[in-house]
Amino acid sequence: MSTSTSASTTQTAAPARSFLRWRIVDIVVASVIGVAAGLIFLAWNVGYLGPKALLEPLLPGIQGLLDGPWLFAGVLGGLIIRKAGAAIYVELLAAVVSALIGNQWGGFLTLEAGLVQGLGAELIFLLFFYRRWSLPVAILAGAGAALAGGINNLVLWYAGSGPAFTIIYLISTVISGAVIAGALSWVLARGIAATGALDRFGSGREARVRV
Repeated sequence: MSTSTSASTTQTAAPARSFLRWRIVDIVVASVIGVAAGLIFLAWNVGYLGPKALLEPLLPGIQGLLDGPWLFAGVLGGLIIRKAGAAIYVELLAAVVSALIGNQWGGFLTLEAGLVQGLGAELIFLLFFYRRWSLPVAILAGAGAALAGGINNLVLWYAGSGPAFTIIYLISTVISGAVIAGALSWVLARGIAATGALDRFGSGREARVRV
């Protein structure tokens, strides 16, 4: 009876710790997402300049609405891989790709930003013990990445900004993170899963069950 109880406990505990164990396929897919996201970052590094030039004169700080495309990698990686550290890994790898190919912010600061933004999303997934992957959680993760990244940007790039700019910028970037990095990443993850490409992941199996 004692042996049976011990075995049952072990079987129950194993799935609970599954989010800590990375498989080879997890690393490969997370890396593919990170590299692809890095290429999108590179395109947005240039693409955002036009909208930024239009928004900044209208209301200083509202350019935070343009931050979302730099924040989605960690959220998408977390939603698909569903492992501890996935959000940080994917966002940081995307930043590495952006830094290696070159951008206007410099290599070290790009990596630092990727780490901070990935950590912001990671903490939300951790808050739910890596067990909830719903739309509200994705939105919170996007907002978390945006808040962490926004504070980082205020310290590094907008030091000395007044209260009005700070508030407007933080609200704008959180909205962008919640919608673009959060909600759209959730929709994208579900769309990819529906194709069957993620059948070896929990996200893919859930999609099959819904179908």
